[in-house]
Amino acid sequence: MLHPKQAEIERRMREMFNEIDDRIEDKYGSMFTLHPNRPSRGKTNSREMDGLFNIGAAFTAGYGSRYGRGYIVDIRISTLDHVPGEIREEIYNSVADLVREKLEIFFPERELEIVREGNLLKIIGDFSLGSVSS
Repeated sequence: MLHPKQAEIERRMREMFNEIDDRIEDKYGSMFTLHPNRPSRGKTNSREMDGLFNIGAAFTAGYGSRYGRGYIVDIRISTLDHVPGEIREEIYNSVADLVREKLEIFFPERELEIVREGNLLKIIGDFSLGSVSS
């Protein structure tokens, strides 16, 4: 069971990534052939389950990371086609730009930023849930 404030962060994170997924699908969705086992965009009730992209984030405690805890941005491209490194990098940069833009909209009360750590994108900053009053 999640703390109510944590559940709200997760809800807003999903909503934010749904918008980002739509924008990335619009921009890059026709560049590659969709995996044969994957429904086309809009054929399911979940952006995670259809279309070329599945973009979201999962919390990490950040052990071994110089940035500590945060949300790892997961970008999955559902294709059997070869995705050239420069196109993959362009997609990652587009996602990072959109996350940067959307964080201010979806989390205006928090100081959050997106960073690159190796091959990963990570959202870091204030994920505090408040304090317990006595």
